[in-house]
Amino acid sequence: MRDFDLNLVRTFVLLYETRSVTATAEALHVTQPTVSYGLQKLRRRFDDELFRRTGAGLAPTTTARALYEPLHSALSEIETTLSGARSFDPATARAAFTVCLSDLGEVALLPRLMAALPRRAPGATLSVRPLDIAGAADQLGRGEIDAFIASPPLGSPRIERIPLFSEGYVAVVARDHPRLRGKTVSLPELGAERHVTVSGPAGHDGPRRALEAHGLLPQVALEVTRFAGLPYLLQESELVAMAPRLVGRMFAADHRVRLLELPFDIEPAQVSIYTRHAHARTPAQQWLVDFMRESLATATEE
Repeated sequence: MRDFDLNLVRTFVLLYETRSVTATAEALHVTQPTVSYGLQKLRRRFDDELFRRTGAGLAPTTTARALYEPLHSALSEIETTLSGARSFDPATARAAFTVCLSDLGEVALLPRLMAALPRRAPGATLSVRPLDIAGAADQLGRGEIDAFIASPPLGSPRIERIPLFSEGYVAVVARDHPRLRGKTVSLPELGAERHVTVSGPAGHDGPRRALEAHGLLPQVALEVTRFAGLPYLLQESELVAMAPRLVGRMFAADHRVRLLELPFDIEPAQVSIYTRHAHARTPAQQWLVDFMRESLATATEE
């Protein structure tokens, strides 16, 4: 047992959760050969292969599945005990966090975070980078960012998803639109109007799929890559757009646009925080995740 240390337990638990040597190495900030060496020590210790390589990643053996729960529980207890000596005190700590947000996140969620941050952690600062869905997991693994918020459900074993809320969509038009009145819009009315759609890395492709399903793609007159410019386009034109309800309400409060209920259902956007697995987070990162979840989980209820 002399060579069976806490790092081996962390290695095993992360290999089980991520099913990837690469992701485990990134989470532990070590090289892939270091993780492979640790896995060999684990295999000798338990006289079992523990993980088999498959096309979908590492597959745990029966022995590994039996070991995971007790080792996971033991590691959690140890980490909880050790964190007492290196805990993060938001009232006194000076920390710089980096997160990735889409343009919608900067418009709808960032103000909530910044309203609460000075009260909760007066010595903390926040840096926001543009959201790159394809590269965000790698940025987490390299330690370049602490978390990111996205709407497309990402199933990567390298990161943990923490759901925040789901929200549906509404139509957004100019306040004085000459034809679309009232609080709802019918399918024939939508078919007679020109539309603007948003395509890009934010993940909100439900509206475009709905237009396609109802044969309305020929009515798309403009495609843009960001939601932030929609109210300026709409208030000066007769275009119709679809946006998440939370952002639509913000547009209507600050611009000459109004909201209409749609005649069809669009699958709600699932907004989530993505971060490292719990075992790989620092106490400061754990505080950040908890803070973001508490500050944003009720965003659609207000």
